[in-house]
Amino acid sequence: MEWQMRAIRGATTVTENTVEAIREVVTELLDELENRNHLQPTGIISVTFSVTRDLDAIFPAAIARTRPGWDNVAMLDVQQMHVEGCLENCIRFLVHAYLPVSAPIHHIYLRNAANLRPDWSLPQTVQTSQPAVKTK
Repeated sequence: MEWQMRAIRGATTVTENTVEAIREVVTELLDELENRNHLQPTGIISVTFSVTRDLDAIFPAAIARTRPGWDNVAMLDVQQMHVEGCLENCIRFLVHAYLPVSAPIHHIYLRNAANLRPDWSLPQTVQTSQPAVKTK
C-alpha cells in the first residue's frame, strides 16, 4: 500500500466564548476528523488551529492534547486574519497526516462553518502532486 502526506481542512463554530463551549465543538470536530478519515493520531504530522478574534477562552490545541495519542502531535494555535463580514466564532484546522494514497479525504465542516465550503461536504478526489511513499 502506498502512503502519502495529505492535508485535511475543517472548521466549526461555537455559540459562546467559554472553555466548555469551545471544548465541546473542538471535540466534536476532531471526533469527526478521526472517524470519517479513519485517521490515527500516530499518522498525524501536525495540526494548525486558527480562531477568529472573538475566541480567546482556551487554545484548541490544549483541548486536542488531552485526546488519547494526541500529546505527541505538533500543534499550533493562531488567530485568523479578520476580514469585515467574515464568519464569527469560528475555529478552523489544517491537518497534515500520512494516509493511503487511495483513501478519499473528508474535509470536516460542522455547524455554521458548513456554509464556508459546501462543496467539501463530499469526499475529495485524490490529486497526487507529491511522490508517494511506499511502505511494507
